[in-house]
Amino acid sequence: MTADNRVFSCSAALLLLIECAATISAPPMARAAPGNAQITVLYDAFGKVSTMQKDWGYSALVEYSGKRILFDTGNNPEILAQNAKAKGVDLTKLDFVVMSHRHGDHMGGLTYLLKVNPTVKIYAPKEGFGVYGADLPSSFYRKDASLPPEQRYYDGGPPEIMRFGSAWPGANFQLVDKNIEITPDIHLIALVSDKPGTLELRELSLAIHTPDGMVIVVGCSHPGVDKIVEAAGTINPRIRLIVGGFHLVVTSDPEIENIVTALRDRFKVEYVAPGHCTGEPAFTALKKAFGDRYLYAGLGTTLAPTASQK
Repeated sequence: MTADNRVFSCSAALLLLIECAATISAPPMARAAPGNAQITVLYDAFGKVSTMQKDWGYSALVEYSGKRILFDTGNNPEILAQNAKAKGVDLTKLDFVVMSHRHGDHMGGLTYLLKVNPTVKIYAPKEGFGVYGADLPSSFYRKDASLPPEQRYYDGGPPEIMRFGSAWPGANFQLVDKNIEITPDIHLIALVSDKPGTLELRELSLAIHTPDGMVIVVGCSHPGVDKIVEAAGTINPRIRLIVGGFHLVVTSDPEIENIVTALRDRFKVEYVAPGHCTGEPAFTALKKAFGDRYLYAGLGTTLAPTASQK
């Protein structure tokens, strides 16, 4: 062996040792492999016994194609902090955050998130005067040019766009009011509720276009889980999985049956992993309808719908 060959062999061995050391020291929640989606439930009110604390609300870490996405932040900042630590999830290492809607049990943990990750991009629904901030053209209000300047808004010369503050000044919000693809194969579905009690509430759902079909993460499904699935189906009609809150917690049994049947028979959903506000009777109905295609998604569960559930 020549001297040059000996140097090359030693260098290769050194690189191999470095790679092995990096593998050994990898964090407990390594990124999902490219092409595989992985969803870890960080906040919910049901689950198996663990060091994680149950509470009403929802949050999940979604990993896909090298991206780490926090979907909602739960109800309580201290509980979000505890559960993330218990699961080994580093919230300082996120590509972006999705806030599904403005209800407190989904955004209460945002104060903790911003404490540890103050500049992370946060996608949130755009509303006229929402807690995440807003902007409106000044043409939205009627004007009366006959009034003297001191009786007119902005002395009669308002800015073209009027911007309104958020409950979290300085947070890096990007407000969304239509379906968008935020990065290749990762989409946001923007819908508006027409249901009593949440009329006009805007909600975002996360839809990931995987080789095995659409993986949909929902917060509360106030606009209707069937409408969310229908919207995601325009991207890819094959629905691999729906995970999160289906908002059937106070729904009657006949209405639950209609929704469950639509998901199974009309939309041909392959797997369901209901949580949060889906409701106990709906858990039972979904499990009966989907059988082994019903995935348990209690607090602390990690789902790999494009890898293990083949």
